[in-house]
Amino acid sequence: MSSAPILFLKRWLKDPLKIGAIAPSSRELAAAMARLVPADSQDLVIELGGGTGVITQALLEAGIAPARLVVVERDEALHDLLVRRFPEVRILLGDAADLASLLRPLGITRACAVVSGLPLLAMRDSVRDRIVEESFALLEPGAPFIQFTYGLASPIPRRKLGVQGEVKSRVLNNLPPASVWLYHRPTATAA
Repeated sequence: MSSAPILFLKRWLKDPLKIGAIAPSSRELAAAMARLVPADSQDLVIELGGGTGVITQALLEAGIAPARLVVVERDEALHDLLVRRFPEVRILLGDAADLASLLRPLGITRACAVVSGLPLLAMRDSVRDRIVEESFALLEPGAPFIQFTYGLASPIPRRKLGVQGEVKSRVLNNLPPASVWLYHRPTATAA
């Protein structure tokens, strides 16, 4: 077993709810998420919860230039791993619930997509809602917030937060199997 999965397991054993899964996301799950990022944009892509970098790698392989990718990770050991693995990507140490204040010093106010590997179902509702609101504040109406879940239902309360969402794929080759959701705020329609 390589060092990244061992580190992930150690972090999970230390705080299972903070990590949210016993194993890193599979390459198949990461690729399914990366496929949903708009290919025609040159704006930034924000990844929340970089973990061991499986989703980060898939985003890069999907053609996202390292300069367009910003990854947020709150666990110091996983942050250090990401910095070593992806020296050309901006890896921020911090909490996604404070996304605006993390990005403000970098002058980042817009993104074409937010890709989240965070365990939203394991979080308090108020923390989850804050992360979603801070993420959507960066996105134009219609831009995607991409999230996976192991649960059967939406990990985001769509009506409460004023977003639309649907399952875009189910990935059985993941431990445990997961669903990839794509959310967006509707564009304003003429009255």
